[in-house]
Amino acid sequence: MAYEQLKLENQLCFPVYAASRLITREYQPFLDRLGITYPQYLVLMILWEEDGMPVNDIAKKLILNTNTITPLLKRMEHQGIVKRKRSGEDERKVIVQLTAKGRELQEEARMIPEKLASRLLEGDLKVDDLIRLKESLDSMIRLLSR
Repeated sequence: MAYEQLKLENQLCFPVYAASRLITREYQPFLDRLGITYPQYLVLMILWEEDGMPVNDIAKKLILNTNTITPLLKRMEHQGIVKRKRSGEDERKVIVQLTAKGRELQEEARMIPEKLASRLLEGDLKVDDLIRLKESLDSMIRLLSR
C-alpha cells in the first residue's frame, strides 16, 4: 500500500468506533427488557441526575444537535417516559421531565452498569485499565469538543 497512514489497522478512529458499537450491542438485551434504545438510555441517565432539563442542555451533554434529539424525545414522550413543556420563563425553551414511568425505569436499570463492567472484566482487562481508558476518552472528547 502506498500510504501506511490509510491502513485501517493504523487508525485510532476504527477501534473507538468498533468498541462503541460492540459496547452498545452488550447493552441491548438489558435495554430491550426496558423497552428503550441506547440513545433513550443516555437521555434517561441525564434526567435521572437532574430532572426538568431544557432540550438544549440535554443535547449539549450528549454532544448532539437539537434537531437530532427532538425526534428521540418525541418518541420517549409517546412511550410515556418523559413529558415536554414550554418554559414559563422563556417560551423558546422546552423543558423535559420524567414521568412516573421514566422514574420507575431507573430502578429497573440500576444494575446495567455493573453487568456491563462484569462482562468487560471477563477478559484481560482490569478495573484500572477501564478507569484509565475512560479518563483518556474523556480527555479526547474535551479536546475535540472545543
